[in-house]
Amino acid sequence: METSGSFMGNEVKQLDEGYQKTYKSFDELLPTLPRVKGWWFDEHVQYQGFWLPCHCLRGSMLIHDHFNPRPSDIIVATSPKCGTTWLRALVFSIVNRNSYDFTNHPLRKANPQDLVIFLDAHIHGDGSTSFIDGFPSPRLLSTHLPYSLFPQRMTDDSSACRFVYICRDPKDVFVSKWHFANKLRSKELPPLTLEEAFDMFCQGASHYGPFWDHVLGYWKASLESPKKVLFLKYEDVKKQPWDCVRKVAEFIGVPFSQEEEEEGIVEEIVKLCSFENLRNQDVNKSESRSWVRPVNNSAFFRKGEVGDWVNHLTPQMVEKLDQITQVKFQGRLAD
Repeated sequence: METSGSFMGNEVKQLDEGYQKTYKSFDELLPTLPRVKGWWFDEHVQYQGFWLPCHCLRGSMLIHDHFNPRPSDIIVATSPKCGTTWLRALVFSIVNRNSYDFTNHPLRKANPQDLVIFLDAHIHGDGSTSFIDGFPSPRLLSTHLPYSLFPQRMTDDSSACRFVYICRDPKDVFVSKWHFANKLRSKELPPLTLEEAFDMFCQGASHYGPFWDHVLGYWKASLESPKKVLFLKYEDVKKQPWDCVRKVAEFIGVPFSQEEEEEGIVEEIVKLCSFENLRNQDVNKSESRSWVRPVNNSAFFRKGEVGDWVNHLTPQMVEKLDQITQVKFQGRLAD
């Protein structure tokens, strides 16, 4: 069983009492939680209604107990395989549009995953939040955590940190997640079949699932606190990317000036952050990976299309997913 001691070794013993208490709570909680087979990790555990890998549960507890949000924090939030990489690229390019030339932009040299860091994993740092705490403002962070798992100091209206969330048709999410899982699975394991993955997804037993509950958490928050949570749909972004760029910029407090509009800055950002452009950058064709992201860059780019599910799902699968979505959403996310 994975424990804080085995994860951090002697570093945990050197942390202050508060951090040691969190790690102790994690060790005590872990054996009590329901478990299910993971898609690429060994297991997921169920915590407060959601299925999380063990290290993500630990990250959630560290965030809850120790993360200090700042008014300028911008958090890119998604359920996995909903457009995370694209949204990271977009937010980074909007916030930093006056710092870089588009022809020599960091997005041409680095994967978006490395420019907007994954809070759920990096929060561990050296066993504490010091790595995240050392980042200059504004901090651009990303997460897959459900909204309900964040502490009140981050979700309360008095907190000025903001969340930009994107969702996607669950049929496309499922297909993308299935492909991604098989890229990450150990070669010693057999491939995850479409049918097995489908049953798990429908039951809610997927990475940060149930998918529908994840989406609804952020959707409800966007209605209750529209200045704190911006809710986007992947399909709308593909249809009208220019409108989306303007909407995100306005939401995070850096709207485009008339001069920028006339200079075509919005169009430049749309081109730079398009799925096709990002996928064709040499850095995103590479097998590069990091200690905190054991996934090669190319794995984050497959098709990015709307409706690719028609090439994978049977009519029976489509009917079942549509029925679950109708029951869960009850038309609340319809245009």
